[in-house]
Amino acid sequence: MEDGRELPRPPRRVPAGAPPLTQLQVSTPRAPQPPPRQPWKFGRFLAGFVIVLLILGAGASAGWYVRAESLRLDTEQVLESVKSGVVRVLATTCEGTGEATGVLIDDKHVLTAASALRQPLSIAIVTEDGRVRRANQLGTSADGVAVLRLMTRLDTEPVPLATSNPDPKAERALLGYTAAGQLTSRSVGTTEQPQALSSVLNTAKLGGPVVDKSGEVVGLVTGDTLTTSTIVPLDKLQGYVAKRPVGLTAEPPGTCDRSRGPQNAMLPELLVAATPLALESQKALGNYLTLENKHDFAALQQQVYSKAMTRGYSEKRDRDNHETSYFFDAKISEVTRFDDDGANVRMTFNILFSPNARGAKGGTCNQLDLRYQLVRERGQLRLLGPAQTAGQTRSCDTD
Repeated sequence: MEDGRELPRPPRRVPAGAPPLTQLQVSTPRAPQPPPRQPWKFGRFLAGFVIVLLILGAGASAGWYVRAESLRLDTEQVLESVKSGVVRVLATTCEGTGEATGVLIDDKHVLTAASALRQPLSIAIVTEDGRVRRANQLGTSADGVAVLRLMTRLDTEPVPLATSNPDPKAERALLGYTAAGQLTSRSVGTTEQPQALSSVLNTAKLGGPVVDKSGEVVGLVTGDTLTTSTIVPLDKLQGYVAKRPVGLTAEPPGTCDRSRGPQNAMLPELLVAATPLALESQKALGNYLTLENKHDFAALQQQVYSKAMTRGYSEKRDRDNHETSYFFDAKISEVTRFDDDGANVRMTFNILFSPNARGAKGGTCNQLDLRYQLVRERGQLRLLGPAQTAGQTRSCDTD
């Protein structure tokens, strides 16, 4: 203090970044806030409605899936359940057709394709396990169905006709034999969305049954050719096998002097070890059976018979002995060596023939058990002479 006066104070230091001392800091009070808004009632309703729709939609989808699965079938499972009643149909006819699939609908009636049985002289059916039965044709329909009656009963499980048509969306299967005699099962779609038959069919499958998931017949495939094939519906089939059949007409029997069976190549089944000699014998006898079925007796003389056999077994004699015959289901059960590089072969087979054929005695089908001697000429095995009996001849109806 000087002269009684107080000295001024030094200026106050202001922190860096602080607002000027002259700036007034005014605190504005906040306006009162409204209470929290409650969720929108309609929004809650809409959310609940969407959830309900999702639940219902999931249920409907699950129901649709279950229904779709119930209409599908397993072709292999169906085949296993009905194969005992699906048969091969073989015949000697004037036209040389005579091969189809058929279905045993009870213990004595078979449905098949009429196109394979034009003017038949003899008919036989063969089961999946190899049993053979002779049959007569009762009649044919305008849509190509043939009804056969077995001459002796067959103790096997039939494939009955369904009592009603399947659901239009239900999957169906066609069962039929290949030309090699193998039974197959293939899907043919639904009644509503059918699959083209040409994609699963061959001529040997004509007459095959169309079955549903339960293994009952709901249709039959018929047609003169693969391109004209169609499925005859259940209601038509029911009329053909009623106690008083409707829509059937009698098919005239064959009147030709010479008839033939199917013209496919034959190869006997080999029941012995597949040695080089057995395989060569199988090929030689397969060629023999094929040419006999085709009635190409000139080719037999040139390709199958030895020089010794052609001298004593003329083409005319061959024709006279086999003018109505058809060989099938051949099996080679024994092969032994003969004359250094030849073979002794035992072969069994079935032969279908006309009831008025030489030596038929009113029969139409026999099981033969024969022994053949094959000699090597010009580098291949040939028949030395006619076959010799190795076992008893039996009717095809004998198991």
